[in-house]
Amino acid sequence: MISDRWMNLGLAAVALLLCGAGANAQQAVPAATQPVTIQTDDILKAGSADAATVNTATSEAATTDAATVGSTTADSSVAAPVSKDETSLPSAPEAPLPNAGLPNAPQAKSYAYERPTQKTKFLNYLFDAWGPLPLVGAALVAGIQQAGGHPHEWGGGMAGYGRRIGSDFGIGAVTTTTRYGLAQLTGEDTLYYRCECTGFFPRFKHAMFSTLTGRRGDDGHRVFSVPSLVAPYAGSFTAVYAWYPGRYNASDAFRIGNYNLLAYAGGNLVLEFLPSGEHSLLSKFHLQNHHSAPSNSTP
Repeated sequence: MISDRWMNLGLAAVALLLCGAGANAQQAVPAATQPVTIQTDDILKAGSADAATVNTATSEAATTDAATVGSTTADSSVAAPVSKDETSLPSAPEAPLPNAGLPNAPQAKSYAYERPTQKTKFLNYLFDAWGPLPLVGAALVAGIQQAGGHPHEWGGGMAGYGRRIGSDFGIGAVTTTTRYGLAQLTGEDTLYYRCECTGFFPRFKHAMFSTLTGRRGDDGHRVFSVPSLVAPYAGSFTAVYAWYPGRYNASDAFRIGNYNLLAYAGGNLVLEFLPSGEHSLLSKFHLQNHHSAPSNSTP
């Protein structure tokens, strides 16, 4: 009995304690949320006050700047009078060029294009068609053909070599005659002019470029040369249908013409790199055919 009574009293005390804790918890919730609400309102009020302050400060600054700009504009609109006694500083004289006015001052060389005369063209034609260079070239090509036995109908020995060298020399003569003849009809200058550049590869490029180009007009501007393209094939077709064996046809003539065009390019290389001093044989035939001669129409 006693134990049950004390147990009931203990349970009743625990129940009272739990009820009191629940009541305190319900009262604590409004107390905890109220400061948060007040703090948020304070922040909003403070933000509004700061915005108003910023707007007021901005308006005042804009008014002040407008007033300052207006006063500056008004001040600058009135030009300060210039005194008659004031004079501008004289400009500095231009510095004289070095060696200007000296009688012995070195002058730069000018290699302006000069259109060749008919006599010059004729001398160049004789040199290109019948001179030592085509003869040496024919001898070299004939030696290569002799070693390969082409054409085999011509045999070997000195007789075969003679026929081959005569054939190659004839192809070169027909080629050069065609080139000069067509150039005369079209008013084109197909003479070779050495490059004004220096170095092996620039000069090599100039020689190759000159193989299919010529000069036209009084200024000597570069143009694609139809005579230079047609002439090598005119020589090869003439040889195939004039003195080559009968088994050769147009395809063989076209193939030989390609080799003939390469031989023409090789001749330009010889003219580019062959020594040509003031008293050399080459300088007596080729107008301006010396190192540093112009590669275009500019002086």
